[in-house]
Amino acid sequence: MRRMLMLAALAAAACGGGAASKHDALPPATTAMTPAQIAERALPSVVLIRTPIMIGTGFVVWKDGRIATNLHVLAGAREATVILTDKREFSDIEVLAVDPAHDLAIIRVAAKGLVPLVLGDSGAVKAGEHVVAIGHPLGLGNTVSDGIVSAVRDEDPQARLLQITAPIAPGSSGGPIFNEHAEVIGVATLFASEGQNLNFGVPVSYLKPMLLAEQAISLEALNKDVPPDAGPLEGCTVDEVKQTVSSITDAIKVGSTKFNSGDADGCFQLYQVTALKLVGSLKGCQAVRQALLDGVTAANRAPDAKAKAWAIRHAFDRVLSVVDAVLKQVERQQQQAPAQPEPPPKK
Repeated sequence: MRRMLMLAALAAAACGGGAASKHDALPPATTAMTPAQIAERALPSVVLIRTPIMIGTGFVVWKDGRIATNLHVLAGAREATVILTDKREFSDIEVLAVDPAHDLAIIRVAAKGLVPLVLGDSGAVKAGEHVVAIGHPLGLGNTVSDGIVSAVRDEDPQARLLQITAPIAPGSSGGPIFNEHAEVIGVATLFASEGQNLNFGVPVSYLKPMLLAEQAISLEALNKDVPPDAGPLEGCTVDEVKQTVSSITDAIKVGSTKFNSGDADGCFQLYQVTALKLVGSLKGCQAVRQALLDGVTAANRAPDAKAKAWAIRHAFDRVLSVVDAVLKQVERQQQQAPAQPEPPPKK
């Protein structure tokens, strides 16, 4: 399906003169630009996204009001407000596409006069290249930082991450990461503090196929699986519960070893990445996602690496105490279920 969407996009570009002209995006810069030049060019297309749960960043990808962000910025929220650089606010939000595996979402607002940013070629990104990130850390508007690509990491065959030195912080999630030609090559998604400057972005190549989506749903419909008074695992499938247990257990096994050997910051970084990956991949499980987000939020308010690691570990323990009981109940039900007769042999 992804290959078909990409081929369709290429065909449209060949017939219609390319996305930049068709959708009135800014033309790509022909020479390298300074961070100040990139900021001046891009800031009008970067937005603040505020929900009752958290604050995030987004950026315009089509002039019809399409905005890219992280899925975890929207996770669990039934309402949100998009605030443009010119202070216009929009609360009527359509969700056009989500990609839980890469923590991405495309939303749309009825805003006029938007200018899309140019989406670059993240497949050509190499370590050492200059990058600029723009976001709303802690809700502070239009913060610009620059650095380099320190590594291109393949977490698994389907999950590549860009590790950058440009500082990002809570609230910057969903913001654009630019190359020196003011092209978006990544979407800020994870961060780690304590001086290690480990910041990550999802390559924009995962975002491009999502731009063709047209079936809109409301934000409330996106998170409809879990009613406000739901139990702790309402909306979770058994597979999601098992995934949660496996991911957290593996993280604790490795993280506790790091912590006990004196590497509290390494433990915190591992815990944070694990928590945010789960938040992005779980489709239901609002209570679990919220518990993990609360842990990350508490960690980033903590004074030092040890306190940060324990804040997320506490969230992990709370989640495990619930899901472990549910898994045991499921296992008991499966053991008590009557055995299914074997099908007759084929003739």
